[in-house]
Amino acid sequence: MMQMLAAGGMTLLTDYERKADEDNPRGYCEWEPAKKLPKQPELIAEAEGKAVKVISQLLLSIPAGHDYKVIFMERPLPEVLASQDEMLRRRGKTDSVPHEAMTNAFKEHFRAVNAWFKKRSDVAVLPIAYNKVLQDPTGIADAVKDFLQLDLSMEAMVAQVDPSLYRNRKVPSP
Repeated sequence: MMQMLAAGGMTLLTDYERKADEDNPRGYCEWEPAKKLPKQPELIAEAEGKAVKVISQLLLSIPAGHDYKVIFMERPLPEVLASQDEMLRRRGKTDSVPHEAMTNAFKEHFRAVNAWFKKRSDVAVLPIAYNKVLQDPTGIADAVKDFLQLDLSMEAMVAQVDPSLYRNRKVPSP
C-alpha cells in the first residue's frame, strides 16, 4: 500500500532505515520514530500531509488534535503467522509461542483496535483486505483515491501491485 501511495503521488514519511530484504524485496517504507509514539505522541505531527506506516499497536497512541485517515490493511491471521514463521526461520530464530495463542492474542488486539476506531471521531478508517488488492488493484486504487480525496495517479498505483510478492500463504503443518 505504501508503494501504491508513493507511486500515486503521495509523499511518504519514511527514513528507509530498514532495508529491502528477502522478506520484503521492495523495502519496508517505515519511519523509525513511529515506534516512539506511545511516549512521544506529538511526533505524529511530522506526518501532516504525508503517508506514514504505523502498526496497529502503535496506532492506539496517536493523539487527538489532528484529523487522521487510516488505511487499515487486513490479512488473514493464518497467513500473517505463516509469513512470520518464514521470516523467523530465515533469520535462524524460532517462535516459541503456539499459533493458537498468537491467533487469540491477535483477535483480541483487533477487537480493541476496532473499538478504538469507533470511539475516535477524528479518525476515518478505510479497511482493505490484502487479498483484495491483488484481486482488484484498480478498484482498490479507486477506493483509496476517493477515501483520501486526492488526485492520485490510478495507473501508477495499480502498476505497483505485484502478485509474485504474495507468498507465505500456507499455514505450516503442526
